[in-house]
Amino acid sequence: MQLAFVLYKYFPFGGLQRDFMRIALECQQRGHQIRVYTLIWEGDVPPGFEVLVAPVKAIFNHRRNEKLSAWMAEDLAKRPVDRLIGFNKMPGLDVYYAADGCFEDKAQNLRNSLYRRWGRYRHFAEYERAVFAKDAKTEVLMISEVQQPLFIKHYDTPLERFHLLPPGIAQDRRAPPNAAEIRAEFRREFSLGDDELLVVQIGSGFKTKGVDRSLKALAALPAELRKRTRLFVIGQDDPKVFQLQSATLGLGDSVQFLKGRSDIPRFLLGADLLIHPAYNENTGTVLLEALVAGLPVLVSAVCGYAHYIAEADCGLVLDEPFEQAQLTQYLTTMLSDDAARAAWSRNGLAFADTADLYSMPQHAADVILAERH
Repeated sequence: MQLAFVLYKYFPFGGLQRDFMRIALECQQRGHQIRVYTLIWEGDVPPGFEVLVAPVKAIFNHRRNEKLSAWMAEDLAKRPVDRLIGFNKMPGLDVYYAADGCFEDKAQNLRNSLYRRWGRYRHFAEYERAVFAKDAKTEVLMISEVQQPLFIKHYDTPLERFHLLPPGIAQDRRAPPNAAEIRAEFRREFSLGDDELLVVQIGSGFKTKGVDRSLKALAALPAELRKRTRLFVIGQDDPKVFQLQSATLGLGDSVQFLKGRSDIPRFLLGADLLIHPAYNENTGTVLLEALVAGLPVLVSAVCGYAHYIAEADCGLVLDEPFEQAQLTQYLTTMLSDDAARAAWSRNGLAFADTADLYSMPQHAADVILAERH
């Protein structure tokens, strides 16, 4: 089959982007042709992929999205495909990968009523309706059960159009046999002493991921513990606001901001704790990447994958609604207790051996390639 995939932006470090790549490669391995429509492509193009970057410009994102849709529709009319798979919501999709939560629900509950008069609202509401409307034909790949009831509530989407996928953690995130050597080498490279503790926060979109909360918690640690704790924040984002906050809190050299990078497994093996107090997060792939690497996790309950941390008993899940004092208390407890961290690490590795955390690309490809009636 000739398959077309569409996503607004591709860069190698985004969770959505990595999911897209692994699903597209899985379909290619099964013998199908891959075409990609996008607005921005950063990084290498896999052999055999036809990548088309739309030559469109607009001041507002929603106008740019509309121009991409029109440009793509024109090309598809000339060169049709068997399936169109979208990683952002838009009209005309055969399959949609639901990485984002329900826009309409947020618009009604988190925004004032004026917001719904803007062109931006109308655009995103219309594009979401095109996917989830009761009489739409789009099959939906769900990566979190949390949002499904909201889509059904707002759009009356038939249940049989939803396909819940298992997580899709890459096997290279699992702790290898020489994990201890990699950890020692990593800690030498970053000049981490034996008694120093490294906390990592990983993910693009520092505001949503709650980096401000992490910085406050670090600053509030007991003096002795704070002195030997370092925080690395890694992701594709502009850190200026958070660097300023860090300086204001007097955190100095104990916090470092690093750009998105491809050697994340080393950080997961070299660190002592992953912190992820996100404001909202449909899933949170990095939580499972930490779990399978044996790195204890401290996470907010709103994350779709937080329940795996509780099930595996490989860290602590904050209560909802979020309280900063609890984050500080949990962080203090986790960093102070070496034995508990070792137990959480063992539990995570044991869970990684038995749970299906890896087969998302295969299941997604099954749905994409299934016969349509």
